[in-house]
Amino acid sequence: MADRPLTMMAVHAHPDDEATGTGGVLARYAAEGIRTVLVTCTDGGCGDGPGGVKPGDAGHDPAAVAAMRRRELEASCEVLNVSHLELLDYADSGMMGWEANDAPGSFWRTPVEEGAARLAELLRRYEPDVVVTYDENGFYGHPDHIQANRITMAALELTGMTPKVYWTTAPRSMMQRFGEVMREFGGDQEEPDPAEAVELPEIGLPDEEITTWVDTTEFGGQKFDALAAHASQGENIFFLKMGKPRFTELMGVETFVRVKDGTGAALPEDDLFAGLR
Repeated sequence: MADRPLTMMAVHAHPDDEATGTGGVLARYAAEGIRTVLVTCTDGGCGDGPGGVKPGDAGHDPAAVAAMRRRELEASCEVLNVSHLELLDYADSGMMGWEANDAPGSFWRTPVEEGAARLAELLRRYEPDVVVTYDENGFYGHPDHIQANRITMAALELTGMTPKVYWTTAPRSMMQRFGEVMREFGGDQEEPDPAEAVELPEIGLPDEEITTWVDTTEFGGQKFDALAAHASQGENIFFLKMGKPRFTELMGVETFVRVKDGTGAALPEDDLFAGLR
């Protein structure tokens, strides 16, 4: 289609994920006139309720939390100038090992082919040139992130479409810096038990394995404001504690691994749309 705009589709698991991993590129590419499509797979019902009430505690109402988080997601999309928001609206599966993993309607227990078929419809509708989602481990092992990866890759297979495909990641060189800043702003947080730490998957990738480094410094304020729109989850969004200037300094580059490409654009690259314009 000659008149179809260049389009990026980001497939995320929960409300607020769009801002954390891709807020910078969503804002940057919207500012460059690229159509941005956000697909949010779950309703976020396993998030914190009003007053910070946790899932499973008395007074936690998943349906009410989901409704609140949808409003926050819409506000975040306004901040980032997202062109189109699409909701698959599966039930939030919670963290790995929670009972919610196996609850009826949870994203985690939804057959991959079902989710892929629904996402394939959106791929055909928007014909994205770039698709972004998580890696096969969901970046840190969250079941809904893993499922988002699975349905995205299956949907692409189903459609036969060949956009550039990226998985979000973080450079290991930055993970130490994140740790230092977390200690700085976390105050008297307890030191993790070393025996437990070895059970956690190592997050991010060695710098040399990262294919794509996108400078989003100019849009750091928008990314911060998009995260802040998810006020109900503020206790879990560590980055809000540091304020905009420090946040922008720390989070001014978003990094990805390119896993599918038909353009032949040289690596490493600094633009998800390299080779497309």
